[in-house]
Amino acid sequence: MSEPRPQRVRVTGPPRRTRPRASATDPDDDTALGGVYLASLLREQRRLAARVVAVLLVLVASLPAVFHLAPGLADVEVGGVSLPWALLGVAVYPLLVGLGWSYLRRAERHERDYTDLVRERRG
Repeated sequence: MSEPRPQRVRVTGPPRRTRPRASATDPDDDTALGGVYLASLLREQRRLAARVVAVLLVLVASLPAVFHLAPGLADVEVGGVSLPWALLGVAVYPLLVGLGWSYLRRAERHERDYTDLVRERRG
């Protein structure tokens, strides 16, 4: 006699909730005021991101123009490496880290302000 074959079960992850839990700081999205608060937060985050990208573009994209306008700078060496390579290969990374750190601090501040505003409204 043969034994019955076991049933195959596919496990894809934890069971999903049908509706996400609302936290105490979520605005009522279906109210006009909650929509205004959320739109304001999103607008501030977009402005912040645009400013950070603009600073990055101005500082990094202007380097070719600087070396074109002052061709003597391309011959300068820093630690045995030409200045353009030193700026693009080394100096850009601290700039990126600084911009990322600044963006993160400001974005968190916007979110804290938003959370405080929603809490005041609810409480």
